[in-house]
Amino acid sequence: MATADLARRLDWAWLERIYVILVALHTFAVGAGLFFVPAWALRFGGWQVIPPLFFPRQAGIFHFILGIAYLEEHRRSGGVSLLIMAKTFAVVFLLGATVLADVPWFVTAAGVGDGLMGLVAWLLHRRARSAAAERVRGARL
Repeated sequence: MATADLARRLDWAWLERIYVILVALHTFAVGAGLFFVPAWALRFGGWQVIPPLFFPRQAGIFHFILGIAYLEEHRRSGGVSLLIMAKTFAVVFLLGATVLADVPWFVTAAGVGDGLMGLVAWLLHRRARSAAAERVRGARL
């Protein structure tokens, strides 16, 4: 019963907002690594051969754009659709690459991490929307 009471009292919309900010910060950190220190980031991730740095830097810019878009979507509408969609595509791509090719350890870890981030975002969003609907129903009574 205490757990159910705590779940009802939590501000799920606030938790969701904090979570979106944390995911965006993670995305910015990945982007910064890829953009500012791409060779180091790739070696850290397990790549033995470092490709031309244009493409890792391009991926870094893409991460900056995604992080901003996560924050902006949530600020404007309270939504997390882009975050969940991006994480879903990342999981399919990264884990697919893990199955189909010999990839560095980081690819698999990133796929699992992205999957967990997307799942948590989806669960928090559902809980936040459910709590908001419950408040509206309670106000009507």
